[in-house]
Amino acid sequence: MDIRQLRYFVAVAEEKNFSRAAERLHVSQPPLSTQVKALEGELGVELFRRSNRGVALTVAGQLFYDEVRIVLRRLEQARLKAQSAGRGDIGLLAVGFVSIVDYGVLPPTLKRFRAQFPGVEVELHEFTTDAQIKEIRAGRLDLGIGIGPVEELDLVFEAIWREKLVLAAPAGHPLLRREGPVSLAVLANESFVITPRDVAAGLHDLIVETCREQGFTPRITQRARQMQTIISLVASGMGFALVPESVRNLQRSGVQYRSLRGASARIELGILRPRDDANPPAEHFTAVLKGAVAGAD
Repeated sequence: MDIRQLRYFVAVAEEKNFSRAAERLHVSQPPLSTQVKALEGELGVELFRRSNRGVALTVAGQLFYDEVRIVLRRLEQARLKAQSAGRGDIGLLAVGFVSIVDYGVLPPTLKRFRAQFPGVEVELHEFTTDAQIKEIRAGRLDLGIGIGPVEELDLVFEAIWREKLVLAAPAGHPLLRREGPVSLAVLANESFVITPRDVAAGLHDLIVETCREQGFTPRITQRARQMQTIISLVASGMGFALVPESVRNLQRSGVQYRSLRGASARIELGILRPRDDANPPAEHFTAVLKGAVAGAD
């Protein structure tokens, strides 16, 4: 029994005539009759009562027809779903992200993606860049949105946008009485809160290098993995922090954000994926993310 035989059988049952069924299927009548007869032989029952006026389903044929219609409909649904999955229109996408993007480009990206690909379920997982690398290798993430640069032989990092650094400072600090951009040099003797290098080497190194360009090495008195924690420590007066500009959207009592004078440092963010891994939903998500970034510029 094969799908062709089942389709031939359904056509004859619905047309009640072998000739009309053959025309409907664009085949000649003899092979169609042969296949239906072979199906009856395999089942061991007659499916049709044949006469000069045409054919009619037997009781067994009617029961078989009712079930075969369901099977063929499900096969068609399976075909369509498989094709949709191949195009990336349906499926499950596990996305890791650093907290920075949650304050900027991630929300509009998700909104656009869900509108364009409602059949793809997105699972979100907040991880630092180093954790994303481990999760992708373990197969628990399809892609990550992290901080560059990332140089891993089995992974690809595609830089998509850059953000300048801004100063997060305790509100009301005496060194920041004047409005406007701040020169980092005036903070040479102050304490800094920073992300550990093993968590985000790109951000850590950029912060240290930016301070050195202003004539000093930052006095790091506190380290924290998450941006929310860094801002909380700044709010409590533990020190200053250099953070990506989108973190301005993280409003916290006791914190003020200021632009930097004479500093053009920018952090690099982008998509992190397995190398040579074809994943249509991930490709769609990357395209939507790029569009969201372009719309935000």
